[in-house]
Amino acid sequence: MLYAIISDDVADSLEKRLSVRPAHLKRLQELQDAGRLILAGPHPAIDSDNPGVAGFTGSLIVAEFDSLVDAQQWASADPYHHAGVYAQVIVKPFKKVFPQ
Repeated sequence: MLYAIISDDVADSLEKRLSVRPAHLKRLQELQDAGRLILAGPHPAIDSDNPGVAGFTGSLIVAEFDSLVDAQQWASADPYHHAGVYAQVIVKPFKKVFPQ
């Protein structure tokens, strides 16, 4: 089943994000290589693809996991979580309707 992992960043998290970004991307690449990643990306703090020093306010990942517990465990092991980038992480089932 698909699950949405919706994360909200702490204020001024850009330096923390950048410090562990390679490890975060490595885990996403592993999901993609396994054919389980639907989409992933951050929420820019301003209306721009490249927000610069404004940074980001959180992230969204939609991926396939065997269960909600598996998705929660994967999310809790994220380097951003351990580095203190995230203030809150919500994991919930997701039903893809479009695109078909």
